[in-house]
Amino acid sequence: MITPSVPSPSGARNELNATVAEAIREAGGWLPFDRFMAIALYEPGLGYYANATPKFGQMPEGVAGQGSDFVTAPELSPLFGHTLARQVAQALAATHTDEVWEFGAGTGALALQVLDALTALGQAPSRYTIVDLSGSLRERQRATLARHADRVVWADRLPAVFVGVVIGNEVLDAMPVQLLHRVGGQDDGVWHERGVALADDGRLDWADRPTALRPPLDIEGPHDYLTEIHPQGEAFVRTLAERLVRGAAFFIDYGFPEAEYYHPQRHMGTLICHRAHRSDDDPLTDLGLKDITAHVNFTGIALAAQDAGMAVLGYTSQGRFLINCGLLEVAKDAGPRENAMLSRLVNEHEMGELFKVIGLAPAPSAEGWNPMGFATGDRTHRL
Repeated sequence: MITPSVPSPSGARNELNATVAEAIREAGGWLPFDRFMAIALYEPGLGYYANATPKFGQMPEGVAGQGSDFVTAPELSPLFGHTLARQVAQALAATHTDEVWEFGAGTGALALQVLDALTALGQAPSRYTIVDLSGSLRERQRATLARHADRVVWADRLPAVFVGVVIGNEVLDAMPVQLLHRVGGQDDGVWHERGVALADDGRLDWADRPTALRPPLDIEGPHDYLTEIHPQGEAFVRTLAERLVRGAAFFIDYGFPEAEYYHPQRHMGTLICHRAHRSDDDPLTDLGLKDITAHVNFTGIALAAQDAGMAVLGYTSQGRFLINCGLLEVAKDAGPRENAMLSRLVNEHEMGELFKVIGLAPAPSAEGWNPMGFATGDRTHRL
């Protein structure tokens, strides 16, 4: 159960606003959005993922003793992690490694599910390392994973060289993005980078500056267009490629291939905020009290990995991936309530299609095996 925690509007939120305002002044009056997003989410002790407010769960504040902002797949059903563990087990065996690394472990629910399942399969890893920027979640993870305390460790960053199987559920979407805004159509439109400034009354406000930056695709049409680019997410993948010398990585997140991401009709971008299981499009308010996120451009992730020497093992929808990994067998004894939760994970009109899975590996580790999660329905050719 998630213990409710009500942040003081005049406390941490005001302090975070002051931190952003000072950063704007130090930057000469204009802060690029990716820098703003990094402060809003990760400023130590104040940012959304760095403070103690509840975040993960199936119900909003005041309902069933919870106080969450959104639900992730591991909170919906433990069978999500039990099924993912089958892919992890195959990858451990195929790459001759015995360590698992998880980025952004949240409550620790996914780690617990994967460790329980790997132990039941007789493939408990020698070490399970959690890499998480949120110190406030570490104690919660420690409590959740108490029965696996002998093999769970925490790290603030990746080592220079490591081996193992990497997993990340809803990690890429939380990496800061840059905002690009085109005023006018494709032929004579002018591109700007959107940032944050201080209005005359001291409140945060949008401010655009001309830029040479562009989306990876030309956007057709005569209309204005707002979108995101993902240099930090792509840099993360390149760093992973430089340091993971043997193993594989599987990232699960919501997003699209490039052609869908930068479709002319997606003219307002994908940036969105989450609080109390409701969404809004205003990241400049209620700092530290709500999530800020953008969909993932999986083509950009794949190209960054390939440019850094990794191979793409596969790319498919979450629903197809879970079914390929044996979800139906894992869930054969599930009851009606559990089946209802599982349907949300695989149905196309819920998480099954919006969420995708991409598999990556150092080139030598990609040879000689075919990941079960991409056995059918692989969409790598659409990236």
